[in-house]
Amino acid sequence: MNIYTNEEITKDKIAAFFKLHWGSSKMVISSGIYDCSTLDGFIILNEEDKIIGLITYIFKEKECEIISLDSIEEGKGIGTHLVQAVENLAINRKCKLVKLITTNDNLRALKFYQKRGFILSQIINDAVEKARKIKPEIPFIGNDGIPIRDEIELIKVLN
Repeated sequence: MNIYTNEEITKDKIAAFFKLHWGSSKMVISSGIYDCSTLDGFIILNEEDKIIGLITYIFKEKECEIISLDSIEEGKGIGTHLVQAVENLAINRKCKLVKLITTNDNLRALKFYQKRGFILSQIINDAVEKARKIKPEIPFIGNDGIPIRDEIELIKVLN
């Protein structure tokens, strides 16, 4: 599985991926407002050169924050490879931890990250209501009919 940096893929291709899968490349979470198409990241392409996995991240001092993770073909190790690439980069940059934020309805993400050593760190109540003031297209109902209200921060301490 070949992993590319986002610098090796055209910005138009990355922006089109976010538009298709997220509606836009704008991410509004309690840690900030981000244009995911401009963030550092890693990408996995299929045989037809289509993006099937993409992760974006930022560094703040000795912390790395994963901003987005998408795996189009689940169960093939794509998400795991991308998270490991970010963790390895964070270790090389002497980071103490990797963190991320997901929403309360994203049970698949909560399961995925916990299986990879992340722990629940913080619940930010009603964070999505605040995010909707900036990005009103955030839906009110999410996965499995669960109302989207809160953000959950997960962390993984690096050795």
